Amino acid sequence: SAAVVDGVQLRELIRASVQAGRPLTQVWRIERDGQPRDLEVTPEVAQEAGGAVGRVGAYVGAPPEMVNVHYGPLEGLWKGTVRTWEVSVLTLRMMGRMVIGEASLKNLSGPLTIADYAGRSASMGLTQYLSFLALISVSLGVLNLLPLPVLDGGHLMYYLWEGVTGRGVSEAWMERLQRTGVAVLLLMMSIALFNDLTRLFG
Repeated sequence: SAAVVDGVQLRELIRASVQAGRPLTQVWRIERDGQPRDLEVTPEVAQEAGGAVGRVGAYVGAPPEMVNVHYGPLEGLWKGTVRTWEVSVLTLRMMGRMVIGEASLKNLSGPLTIADYAGRSASMGLTQYLSFLALISVSLGVLNLLPLPVLDGGHLMYYLWEGVTGRGVSEAWMERLQRTGVAVLLLMMSIALFNDLTRLFG
């Protein structure tokens, strides 16, 4: 047994209470009404990008204190730029991990999940709703810049090829690339929609 000093340590102990995909029962010694008590806690197993983790369905730690912060135009623009860059890098990293198999394709979300989370964020307030919209906008922007022939990123690749070689992509290759790009997009959309339906009705 080990003494728990804060909520962060407790969350990590809960997340680690899974072995070979099965939950491990933990004995918690708590104090209630001034008296120590021992409770057996068996977590539920949840799947995340890094593997199976334990969850107990309870809020651990004190709620974060919300503080309103006001920035000037220049500082606000700079912080917005930094945040946009961070979200873009995170999106690319997650896509890369899914491509090489380090992250599950279940992380792909489609319009149903977006609409669901949009409604939830709207119920939390205007700031949360606008933050969610900004996150979706940045993620879609990064997706649009991927080097797929049917996206803007693909057109940029065409321009780069023409600038380097001095000639454009032939019509035959253009047709092949367009078909490949459409197939990849349809596959991604199908997986995202399947994940949406699984989350909502599974």
